Amino acid sequence: MAKAKTIFFCSNCGASAPKWLGKCPQCGEWNTYQEELIQKETTGEERRKSWAAPGKSEGPRAILLKQIETGTTIRLATPDEELNRVLGGGIVPGSLVLIGGQPGIGKSTLLLQVAMQLPAKILYVSGEESEEQIKMRADRIGIFKSECYILTETNSSKMLSMAQDLQPQLLIVDSIQTLSSPHIESTPGSISQVRECAGELLRFAKETNIPVFLIGHINKEGEIAGPKLLEHIVDCVLQFEGDRHNTYRILRTLKNRFGSTDEMGIYQMQSAGLREVSNPSELLLSQKDEELSGSAVAATMEGMRPMLIEAQALVSKAVFGTPQRSATGFDMRRLSMLLAVLEKRCGYFFSINDVFLNIAGGIRVDDPAIDLSIVAALISSLLDVSIPSNICFAGEVGLSGEIRAVNRVEQRIQEADRLGFKAIYVSKYGMKGVDPGRFGIRVMTLGKVEELKNLLFT
Repeated sequence: MAKAKTIFFCSNCGASAPKWLGKCPQCGEWNTYQEELIQKETTGEERRKSWAAPGKSEGPRAILLKQIETGTTIRLATPDEELNRVLGGGIVPGSLVLIGGQPGIGKSTLLLQVAMQLPAKILYVSGEESEEQIKMRADRIGIFKSECYILTETNSSKMLSMAQDLQPQLLIVDSIQTLSSPHIESTPGSISQVRECAGELLRFAKETNIPVFLIGHINKEGEIAGPKLLEHIVDCVLQFEGDRHNTYRILRTLKNRFGSTDEMGIYQMQSAGLREVSNPSELLLSQKDEELSGSAVAATMEGMRPMLIEAQALVSKAVFGTPQRSATGFDMRRLSMLLAVLEKRCGYFFSINDVFLNIAGGIRVDDPAIDLSIVAALISSLLDVSIPSNICFAGEVGLSGEIRAVNRVEQRIQEADRLGFKAIYVSKYGMKGVDPGRFGIRVMTLGKVEELKNLLFT
């Protein structure tokens, strides 16, 4: 064995240095270097072991770009339509997918549910729970359609040897922070161990063409624990979000080499597992018996999926000297910009009022098309005038007070029409080539914020 030595690793990007550094030269972060004791083997014969099938271990060969055929990859479609949408159409063979989220949010339940429902041979490796605990959770889900094998192991070499013998169609690892490689003498969950185990799993997935799902923990900042290199290694990074005190969960795509990063899946946590929410409006539109001020509905897009969400605003007199500004699910700086536009263009003074904004359903929206609904909710709360619940909005507000066009306006109008809304306010600059008469909903076009003020609040 080689002599053990101490190396310092950056907890943000995974860069290494022989001594402690105050500032990482790779990512520029301060005070991120941590000391770890590592020890590598002198021969490394077991490390160089190939996981490919016999006769295919001669190594890759170069091929001309024009000779490569596209469209030949067949994805493995799961019974979970929300997961298929987020992944871009299904599981890509040989891909490495990382799912992160808060403790207790439902990461293990989601993947165990997929492993039980997918009609294929699955290997579920757990380093956190015993076989009895996994079986108890599986009994609550109660749907056995697959050939699912359970392995409780934390040694990466033993786990991959079992996977090679079993040859499953999907490998699930819960979690990457519990694995340890025999080639590294540091503790499980350390930077060097996470990087080494992720590299071994990546090589296994690419050589055997078996897709691998990894569950990852997150730190107190909400980012996936371990070096940032982990997110660069994997092909797809999914974030499982939600409040443990709420039943709804949201699966977002942070990185996807095989599809769009704008897709979103919605689930509801129940006693029998996670239920897919095919109609997001049941989550994103609040339930109320009467019309109240400060509420407006927006037609937004998440990837290719149109959704109607509700923006809630509360404007009240400032009790203390400095007015408060608070936004949940919306960019705080953009809220400040919209308030400045309303004061400059419409004469509504929010500088002496507290302003609170919330996106119903607990989600975060980055689509600029919800600007018009937020402006309407702010004016509604300031004047204490309710907006009819059968009206929705889709438009971006510029600094000059103009209502700018948004993309996929026809899909937004169709979704509002399908859900029974009577009118939708959109930008007149985005209706070129669109025939409003073919929709069953009344389409109102606007050019400036002042027109919205005159139509709804005078």
